[in-house]
Amino acid sequence: MSQPDRPRRIGVLAVQGAVREHVAAITDIGAVPVEVRLPRDLVDLDALVLPGGESTTMRRMIDAYGLREPVRAMAAGGSPVLGTCAGMILLASGIDDGDEPVLAALDIAVRRNAYGRQLDSFEADLEVPAIGPEPLHAVFIRAPVVTDIGAGVEVLARDPDGRPVAVRQGRVLATAFHPELTTDRRIHRLLLTSIEAPAERPA
Repeated sequence: MSQPDRPRRIGVLAVQGAVREHVAAITDIGAVPVEVRLPRDLVDLDALVLPGGESTTMRRMIDAYGLREPVRAMAAGGSPVLGTCAGMILLASGIDDGDEPVLAALDIAVRRNAYGRQLDSFEADLEVPAIGPEPLHAVFIRAPVVTDIGAGVEVLARDPDGRPVAVRQGRVLATAFHPELTTDRRIHRLLLTSIEAPAERPA
């Protein structure tokens, strides 16, 4: 396989949330992180990360900076996108607790903060065959729960109770947990690998 003539550029939505941690993870996998605050920051990106944070605040900031339609178009056009925790909520096509979807780029429904409040945060070792045989240590902080999954969505991992916590549809990937908060970079590498994978074309 031929190598790209430049390092891959992976954007991180930088309006709120765990931006610094994702920037560090992207650097660790040999890509170039780009903080995205305005539509012009999306130009020439190979992929985009929507970090964890407070989804209502992120929704408001996305609209304030005119990012909703450009990010939605990027995902719809086949660019790889990773959403973690609140990022999963932004990508979901349905939100159980009443809010309208933001990007609707992933055919799932979610319920926010379904695992409980900050004090109910927990960690678990997950089986994620898509990234290898070794378990992935996952950190859950006010995590959403996936309550419905469309036919085209692949479940990559489940929590100890069997609920989906990592899903993928084409090149759109989302986790209910925070892969940026550990030193295991396999989820970010999966995003990087998807840049090279052929994009699925609509029927």
